Formats: sequence, structure tokens, C-alpha cells
Amino acid sequence: MSDVVGEPGAHEDAVLRKLSTLDRFLPVWIVAAMVLGLLLGRTVPGLDDALAAVEVGSVSLPIAIGLLVMMYPVLAKVRYDELGHVTRDKRLLTTSILLNWVVGPALMFALAWLLLPDLPEYRTGLIIVGLARCIAMVLIWNDLACGDREAAAILVAINAIFQILAFALLGYFYLQVLPGWLGLAQDALDVSVWGIARSVLVFLGIPLLAGYLTRTLGERARGREWYESTLLPRIGPAALYGLLFTIVVLFALQGDTITNQPLDVARIAVPLLGYFAVMWGGSMLLTKALGFDYQRATAVSFTAAGNNFELAIAVAIGVFGVASGQALAGVVGPLIEVPALVALVYVSLSVRRFFPDRADLARS
Repeated sequence: MSDVVGEPGAHEDAVLRKLSTLDRFLPVWIVAAMVLGLLLGRTVPGLDDALAAVEVGSVSLPIAIGLLVMMYPVLAKVRYDELGHVTRDKRLLTTSILLNWVVGPALMFALAWLLLPDLPEYRTGLIIVGLARCIAMVLIWNDLACGDREAAAILVAINAIFQILAFALLGYFYLQVLPGWLGLAQDALDVSVWGIARSVLVFLGIPLLAGYLTRTLGERARGREWYESTLLPRIGPAALYGLLFTIVVLFALQGDTITNQPLDVARIAVPLLGYFAVMWGGSMLLTKALGFDYQRATAVSFTAAGNNFELAIAVAIGVFGVASGQALAGVVGPLIEVPALVALVYVSLSVRRFFPDRADLARS
């Protein structure tokens, strides 16, 4: 998807007209993928065990394949020679780090305790979700909303580094130290730093390297014009196919768990919905106040609102067990996050007119 410029009031219509059929009906395909996954999980005996039989970094191999296929085309679209412009924007980087690693975990902690005071396992699972900052699907949402690809790539890389360095420490703080200070119940989180690093290297490192090599070699062989007008349109749809495949497999793995405990799922969904709305909406308002253009405001906001559900699920299962309430909270994460952030893509396009556009700023 490419950025569209023009009169502010025409932004949303212009963007939506440029969407392919696959993009335009994405919410329909996502709901269908979720339903298909749930039905497969419920009706095919032993499917969940078969899908989980082989793992990559504590994540089911089919999910790992889906994530890699999903991320590769998006990272192949990044103009790596322009990343220096992003890294020099200290205000952008500082804003994103504060939103992701200070505001996000604190907000999820507060919502989990306020809305699930009587459900400690689900509460702990949600806090783990809040600590796992997004390094995967956020690239899809940002791209669909016409956000800054280069900024999103840098912010995802920063999240990956912080995830390795800070996840275990923040888990200790939010599950033991802060509850102790507040006189609340405490929990423990024993997480391997290498396990987190391995997950980051697999799910970000591999598609990042593949995307970088594809652009570098493609432009060297045929030039940028051919690369962006001919090659990218051919590989681009694979991102959404990978997304839909991942959703089907994820929900097939957890179909029984989700459908057998609908009331628990509803309880877990409430703080998650609040979290996505507040993080995305608050980030958009903050970046608007700071004078960000639409493209960078979108990259910051989706990066702040998204979560690394594959890491959260892997940690919850590894520490508390596959049948634990913590694991269920992690599983419900993408059940709510996927449709919520798809909806926010359309909200983002509708509010674009209220932000300065990069092209307009460049002309002024």
C-alpha cells in the first residue's frame, strides 16, 4: 500500500479506493479465519496436538511459518537507505520508548487489577501480555493505515532490543515489587533471557534479513522503479495470506479452550479492549499535540497499542503451564487484538485529515 496525498477531506476515500479486494474486505477475511480456526479446533480430533508437535522458539511451527511469511513482504517494502532520517528524530524515538516501556505496561497493570481483582491467574496473564511489546503484526497494521514503514521498522527493532533486556526485569517489577509496595498479592515470573532473545532473533531477525537482502539485491539488479512497481506488488499479498494463515492456526490450537470458557474470555476481553483503545487513542492525541505528521503518528500509535502475543503465550505456557489461566489470558490476547486493531486501521484513516501530511509539510 502506498501513501496517498491530496485534500485533507479526501484522504480516507482516496486510500480506500486504492485498496485491493483482499485489503478492502480484510475484516471479513479475519473474522472468517478466526471462525474457521475455532471450528477446526473443535471438530478435528488431535489437531491441536499435531499443530503443537513441533516448535520454534516455544511457538508452534505452523504459527512460526505464518509469522515469517507475514512479516517478510512488509520488511521488503522498507527503504533501508532512509532509516537514518528516523534514527535522527530523537523526539520520535523517545516518545515511542516512553509509550511502549513505561505507559503500556503500567496501563495494563492498572486495568488488570481494577477489572480482574478476583481472578489472579488471568490478571497475571494480562500483565505478561502488557510487557510483551509488538514486533510482528504491528507492521501489518501500520502498513494498512499508510503509516511510516521506516519509522515502524526502527521502532520494532527498538522494541526487540528492549524486550531482550527488560522483559524479565519488568516482569519482576510488576508481578512482585510493585504489588508488594501497594499491599497486593504477589506472583513470580521465571523467564530465560536467552529464550526471549531467541524468539526475537527468529521472528524479527529472519524476515528482517530477508527483506533487506531482497530490496538490496533487487534494486542493485533492476533499480528502485522496477523493484517498487513490479516486484513489491507481486510479493505484497503474501503478508495478508500469512496473517490469515497464522490466525487460523492460532485459533485452531486454542479452539476448545476459548469456546469452553466464554464467560472467562469475556472477562479477559474487557481490560484488553480498554487497553487497545487507550493506548492507541492516547498515542494519537499525544503525537498530534507534539506536531507529528500522520505517517509517523500512525507508526508510533500502532507500535504502542500492539503486543507480542506469541511471546506472551510462550512465556505463560512455559512458566505456568498450558492449561493455566495465565495461558488462557495470553490466548485471548490475539482474539481481541486482531479485530480491535483492524478496526483502528479504519479509524486511523478516517482521522488522517486532522494531521499534517508529510508531503504537505515538505512543500511548506
